Amino acid sequence: MTDPEVNLPESSPTLPPSRSVVGAAFSWLRDLFLSIVIAVLVILFVYQPVKVEGTSMMPSLEDQERIFINKFIYRFGMGDIERGDMVVFWYPGDPSKSYIKRVIGLPGDTITINEGVVSVNSKPLDESYVPPAYRDSQSFPANVVPADHYYVLGDHRSSSNDSRNWGPVHRRHIYGKAVFIYWPLDKLGLIR
Repeated sequence: MTDPEVNLPESSPTLPPSRSVVGAAFSWLRDLFLSIVIAVLVILFVYQPVKVEGTSMMPSLEDQERIFINKFIYRFGMGDIERGDMVVFWYPGDPSKSYIKRVIGLPGDTITINEGVVSVNSKPLDESYVPPAYRDSQSFPANVVPADHYYVLGDHRSSSNDSRNWGPVHRRHIYGKAVFIYWPLDKLGLIR
């Protein structure tokens, strides 16, 4: 069985009317505007690109690396701040500056540091993300983390300005979680 043939009239096909240059420009500008609005909303409320400045989070994050922080995860009860999270917060001593540190103590925890070994509620914390070369040998007395506060430390303990110096960070100062390294490309991936 063969497919039936269709014979078209031999008149010239009609072409759709051409769009005017003004109409095409308007469509392009409209699409550009919508893209910018969506990008701004994503940056304001969900993900924000930031540049790491300093060495306090080495070797996990290095100076001048570019990362994305999730600004939505801790808002509206969408997620809890957990031990081990790398959080971005307004520095309590100068709210015009942002810091990034790792959460070590949660509200109600007792943090003790004995010759560089961090203990949470009398149990030594497994800190495989802090290599021996980045540890220090300082000791700090027991510190109970107040309600709505978090004890944060840099991974490069010998060069970090953190809760050991200025105390726990209030929840209201924490505005994001570091989630993804996008530059340099050889470190592209999720932050642990």
